[in-house]
Order: sequence, then structure tokens, then C-alpha cells
Amino acid sequence: MTLTSFGPANRIQRSAETHPLTWRLRDDGEAVWLDEYQAKNGYAAARKAFADMDQDAIVQTVKDAGLKGRGGAGFPTGVKWGLMPKDESINIRYLLCNADEMEPNTWKDRMLMEQLPHLLIEGMLISARALKTYRGYIFLRGEYTTAAKHLNRAVEEAKAAGLLGKNILGSGFDFELFVHTGAGRYICGEETALINSLEGRRANPRSKPPFPAAVGVWGKPTCVNNVETLCNVPAIIADGVDWYKSLAREGSEDMGTKLMGFSGKVKNPGLWELPFGVTGRELFEDYAGGMRDGFKLKAWQPGGAGTGFLLPEHLDAQMYAGGIAKVGTRMGTGLAMAVDDSVNMVSLLRNMEQFFARESCGFCTPCRDGLPWSVKLLMAIEQGKGQPGDIETLLGLVGFLGPGKTFCAHAPGAVEPLGSAIKYFRPEFEAGIAPVSAAVPPLARPIVVGA
Repeated sequence: MTLTSFGPANRIQRSAETHPLTWRLRDDGEAVWLDEYQAKNGYAAARKAFADMDQDAIVQTVKDAGLKGRGGAGFPTGVKWGLMPKDESINIRYLLCNADEMEPNTWKDRMLMEQLPHLLIEGMLISARALKTYRGYIFLRGEYTTAAKHLNRAVEEAKAAGLLGKNILGSGFDFELFVHTGAGRYICGEETALINSLEGRRANPRSKPPFPAAVGVWGKPTCVNNVETLCNVPAIIADGVDWYKSLAREGSEDMGTKLMGFSGKVKNPGLWELPFGVTGRELFEDYAGGMRDGFKLKAWQPGGAGTGFLLPEHLDAQMYAGGIAKVGTRMGTGLAMAVDDSVNMVSLLRNMEQFFARESCGFCTPCRDGLPWSVKLLMAIEQGKGQPGDIETLLGLVGFLGPGKTFCAHAPGAVEPLGSAIKYFRPEFEAGIAPVSAAVPPLARPIVVGA
């Protein structure tokens, strides 16, 4: 996996001042264990938080820094933390790390967990202090076996060093942390489905309200944050709000840096820590190196399979939530995919919708029935057997399964790329519509009910 720095061709080295997430990474790609992590100023932020800051100060600092969720939704982290009850009589609270990274074309959290497991642990430790949670879980995608191995080792190292467990850093604060591997369901990326799965239940999303901050794991107040989100916390606490905000490019409404990437038939597919506000063109040309020889960029997705397709002319959009929204889709996870000119968009969408249909929890009718219906129509169009009206039916499904029409955000994310593909590449869909057969005679008379 490639990881470069701010400058093209690796001319600028990663540093703590510019790369809060990745400056500690080893050049050989091996994990950074406790001794090396502490030698690189690891757990200094946790010591500062425990010694000099109370709960409200930590929450306010994260809020003032403008940290937003890095899993795709982009909800302000400090605001989310502020929803946790302040009633001191509630002594059982939970902190969950959403590490169920199953968004197609997304692998950023995997890199952090495999190579910097203590960064995540430190982020969770500070967050637990802020939220007064006594127990935490890392809900990990089951296929991430190396990440599980490294996280479990790092947890044991932290326990032995007095950084987890009882009376952490002599503060009287207790925090236990467990790694929980899931069975492999995309829907577990939805926080309440994750909670159900952790409890041993079917991974269905829950009705909200109540929100997890009020009623979460086993009925107790719970905060759920993404891996990359939690990994930002130590640097904010260590170096302050103004510094963190200064990392983003001018014009960006999102603060700090973001792990971004590009896959597909590009010359240098990889993952980079970049400031919010870089353009898609910088990411595509300066870091990913543009398309391989013999291929031309046809379309691209800015942040995973659940984001809409964009055209090459949209590459000048800034990579932050509002910047990508201006060209009609979402930032998502920030890991882009290039679609080359050899790809048929109907086949690509059929493949995507098959995945989303399979991963639906089946709880609500629009998602359970609508996604397989879209797959059936796309398969027919792909085989040149589509019927007149099929494209309109697909567009109708895009509307029926849109935001606010289903129980959770799974279906809206699933149909967003479908709607954008039809918008920009409709002729490819029309090419799969079979001509009306002349052998079918017209009806001799209209069908009348009861006739």
C-alpha cells in the first residue's frame, strides 16, 4: 500500500506539524509498537488530557477544532460527544470504535490499525476520559485478521504499561478495551446495527430516537466513532485547536487532514494524508499519477461505492464535504475510484447493486425489494434484453430509495451511483433496451376489468 506526503513525488517528508495521522509510520510498513510509539511522543496527549484537562475541556477542545466523523457521514464529533448524558449517577457508559470498514474501495482504517494500533488506542483512551466511559470495544471487520492481531497485541502492551485497565496514570479512572471481530456484514457500518451485532442480535438498524447516546449497548449511553475520527483526537489535544484548523486549505469548511486515496487503472494507486480542500485534480494527477498509458478517465467516484459518479471536468472540485456537494455528490470516505474508458457503466452498476442488494439487512421494504429489482433490470439491460420503460423504472427506484424514504442510509447510498450513472451515461443504458418485437400483435381491444 502506497502512502506519500503532501508534495508530489515525495519531495516533502511527513512531520508531526503537517501529518498528524501518519508521521509516525515506518518506511518498511511494519507496525509501530509501544516503545517506538512512545519515543515518537505517543501517549503524551493522553497524559496531558489526564493531568491538565477535565471532561468538559476535552469535549470543548474537540468541538472547537471542528473535527467531523471520518467514516462518511461527517457529523461533528464534539457535538456527538456532547449528547452523552452528564448525569453522574449513570456509571455505565460505552465507547465503540466502528472499524467495520466494508465500503467497497475503502481501506484507510485498515492501514491505521495495522501500522499504528497505539494511535487508535490513545485516541480511544482520551475519548473515554472525556465521555466517562468505563469500557470500549473496537468492532472490527472479520476479514481484517492482521489488524485484529496487531490491535490485540497493542492492547496488551498498553495494559502492561498502565495505560489501560484500573487507575490509569494514577488518575483513579478505569477503562477496559476489547477487540470484537464481526461476522462480515456491510450493514454493521450503521452504528445501531453495529450495536445490535455486538449484543449478539441480528444486525438490523434500530429506530431513532432514542439515539445511542441515550440508549445504546445493553440499554446504556453509548458513543460510536470511526477509526480515523478517533485517531485525530491525540493531535488535537497535544497541539491545539488553532494549529489543527490551520492544516486545511483555504476555502475548506472541514478542518484538519484526511486520508484520501485513488484506485483503478491509475499509475500510482495509493493512500495519502492530505489537507481538506485539495482538489480532486491534485489527488488524481499529482498523487495517483493520472491514468495508465492506454487508458482514459471516463468517470470517478470521490469516496467509496456509495457516492455518485463524477466526470473528468469535476476534478477541480475541492475535496471536502461542501466542495464535493457543489458538484452533486458526497465526499464519503475520501477514497476515490477511477473508471476507465473500457468499462461499461451498465455492467459496473449491475455489479455494485448486486453487492448492495446482498448486504441489505432486509428490514424495510424499499431496500429489501427495491435493490434486487434494480439488479434484475440492470441484468436485463446488460444482456440487451431491457424493455422500454426500464430506465424510467430505475430512476423511479432512485427516488423511492432516496434519503428519508428508508429505515437507514443503506439504500440511499446504494442508489446514488445508479442515479448519477444514468444521468451522465444514459446512452449506454439505452443501448441495452431491446426493440419492440413486430411479432407481438397489438391488443384487439382494451382490457376492461370484469368484462
